[in-house]
Amino acid sequence: MNSTMTTTPWDQVRQESLAAMTETERAEYNAAAIEAEARLQLAELVYHARTAAGISQTELAQRAGTRQSVISAIENGAQAPGGIILARIAHALGGTLSIHVAA
Repeated sequence: MNSTMTTTPWDQVRQESLAAMTETERAEYNAAAIEAEARLQLAELVYHARTAAGISQTELAQRAGTRQSVISAIENGAQAPGGIILARIAHALGGTLSIHVAA
């Protein structure tokens, strides 16, 4: 049996899905997308700062007063850290936490 498979470009599927959303669904989608991007940026920030300091997740956790599993969850994007833990991580790495909103 010879069947022809048709593929649809991802961008087209995404656009069609977004267009079919209600206003509430779109707002929820946008909020989730913002959170996912923030988790990724924070994960990269903590990972790069820790590896630049040449320390393990366990060492960073000890210095920051938390568990290695918390550092791992932050670095893999599973956990979005709050300002307090970010400040403790920054301090543990010899820095300070600075947050600004850019428009």
